[in-house]
Amino acid sequence: MVEAGSTSRRAILKAIAAAPVVGWSAVPTAPSQLASTDASPLPKIEPPANLRRSREGRSASRFRYHNAESFFLGVERGIMQDGHDRLYQIGIVLQLGLSSHLFDVGFTDRWCAQNIGLYISRSLSFANATGFGFERPEFDLLAAILSPYSRWRYPAQGERIDDVPFTPAQLQALTRALLDHVHRVTGHPRPRGWNERHD
Repeated sequence: MVEAGSTSRRAILKAIAAAPVVGWSAVPTAPSQLASTDASPLPKIEPPANLRRSREGRSASRFRYHNAESFFLGVERGIMQDGHDRLYQIGIVLQLGLSSHLFDVGFTDRWCAQNIGLYISRSLSFANATGFGFERPEFDLLAAILSPYSRWRYPAQGERIDDVPFTPAQLQALTRALLDHVHRVTGHPRPRGWNERHD
């Protein structure tokens, strides 16, 4: 939902289509010790020279959003009992949700695979720089902790779920907030059967 007096999403997308996005970096600052355990620093990444919306991108965006909702269903139903599995699954969901916005504004799957990979913090930076508008300190921290989210599938020694400063309920609430925001910003309909599952 756009607040009165703020720039509309349509105006932002028109501006993106009209001019290249340059002069900013998608590299976040890691806000915690846990978030900075990845030894390799992230390189500065320039966005694609000219972002253009397309039918193919819109379709891929909708597919990603629906997949994110589908993957999140297991977390919402409490099927994921192991804490590391839960973090890994949430990482997948968040990356799918953020890439839904990125595809919608003109990023391609190939570009994202080469430049973003499994780093949710990178996706979030590029998304917010292109009008996504999901700027919450607690989500920034979660994105940094989960980046790259593959680290939670087989966590290294010393990466323990007990060190993550979020409860399962908080993780679920943050993930739901992100998916609801993707739904609002992209305008994609909820997946079939979503209303029945969330009544």
